[in-house]
This record gives sequence, C-alpha cells and structure tokens, in this order.
Amino acid sequence: MLTISKLGKRFGLSRATILYYEREGLLEPASRAANGYRWYGEKEVERLTQIVGFRSYGVPVRDIRDLLARDSDQAHEQILRKRFAQMETEIQDLRHQQQALLAILEQGQDAPQPAMSKERWSGIMAAAGMSDNDMHNWHREFEAREPQAHQEFLESLNLDTVEVERIRRLSQASSR
Repeated sequence: MLTISKLGKRFGLSRATILYYEREGLLEPASRAANGYRWYGEKEVERLTQIVGFRSYGVPVRDIRDLLARDSDQAHEQILRKRFAQMETEIQDLRHQQQALLAILEQGQDAPQPAMSKERWSGIMAAAGMSDNDMHNWHREFEAREPQAHQEFLESLNLDTVEVERIRRLSQASSR
C-alpha cells in the first residue's frame, strides 16, 4: 500500500494533482487510516497508470472519466477519435497562425510599415487561410491566456475603445 506522497512520487505527480483526480471521481484511495491518510493499492496504481496515459495524450479529465467508466473498446475508440479530431483542429489553427506570422515577416523588417489596421490584420489572417471562426478562436485564446497583451494588441490596431471592449467581451463570453 502506498501513501499519497509515495504514489505521487512514483508517477511524478504532485499531491494536489492526485487530490484533483479524486475530486473529479477518477481515483479513490483503497482505504483511509483513522488519521485520515489515504492508502492506495495495486488496483489504484493500475487506474492511475491509465489516467496518466490518457492525460499524456491530451485527453481532457471529463473524457477520461467516461473512458474509465466504459469497458467497451468501441466507446474508447469513439472518445479517442473525438480527441484526435480536436487535436487536428488545434494543429490546423496553429498552422494558420504560423502562416499569418510568416506573411507578416515576409513583408520585411526594413521596409517602412504603415500602421497595422484591423482591415490589414484581418486581410493577412484571411490570406493565411483563417476563417472568421478561426480568427474568433484566435482572439478567444489570446484573451484567455494574455488579457492585457490582447488589450494592447487591439489598441495597436487603432480601434476605438468601444470596438476594443466589444471584441474582448465576445472573446471572454465564448471561453466560458
């Protein structure tokens, strides 16, 4: 039997991560001592091995719960195919962003650049293959990860305050 600390050390996980998996219903200790210590046996070690494996593939916790609850290979395949499709979309989004940045870089650093405008930026993104939905997702991710930098970027496009706030509100609303 392993304590939570020893289990965490064995998998390279923090105590907080194991407790998170417990709160999410993915892992339960085999027993608890009178002092509240959690004890984990081989069954729990095997289950945590599965959880860590699925997480390493980027499978969200909510989907891991479904994977562990189902014994069917068909159910597993369906969930894993869904994650594969999500990853493919993420890869395509990154490729579009990469192409947009490349388009900007190819314009040359030495040439005098007119101020970036919303229209110019949108044109570059569209030329790189990004749809309106892709651009919306880009703004949503930017807002979620770096809200202050997103604000500064929008202001650098010479947008008025109302437009900046509108774009940020839309980006925030879609991330909830």
